[in-house]
Amino acid sequence: MPEFYSPARRPHDEEQRQHAVDATGIVSRRGDPALPRVVAEAAQQLSAPIAAVSILDRDRQWFAARIGLESEETPRAVSFCAHAVLSRHQPLVVFDAARDSRFAGNPLVVGPPGIRFYVGMPLVSRDGYALGALCVIDLSPRTEACNLHALRALAHEAERIIEG
Repeated sequence: MPEFYSPARRPHDEEQRQHAVDATGIVSRRGDPALPRVVAEAAQQLSAPIAAVSILDRDRQWFAARIGLESEETPRAVSFCAHAVLSRHQPLVVFDAARDSRFAGNPLVVGPPGIRFYVGMPLVSRDGYALGALCVIDLSPRTEACNLHALRALAHEAERIIEG
């Protein structure tokens, strides 16, 4: 079993990115009642048991809405979404996390929930800062790309909800 994984580096504009997260007020609002519908639709569209709107905060990943996950947050160091936000406009697709050197030893892969497949579409503010990601997770690896068009549309909807 791999012992190591690679936490995501901080974006070069981390201070401004965090300011953009704070400006939305999403963390203090403790989510939005419209976000669970977006998450449920993402899980259904990609036929997966887990989906979430993940907000990348200073030292944690906080789930503004989630399905299939018990925890409300994880440390930022183990966050797959912290990797996804680095691309800003492109999804991060991991077909088998147990075979990906960035994630193989990650506690979320080797322990509960046992992530194998992950796709995260960055959630970007109007000012161009990555706030987090709309992610879909499966406990089995996959060999093909999923419906990224639907995920992108749902991510845009989540962005509108988050920014009000």
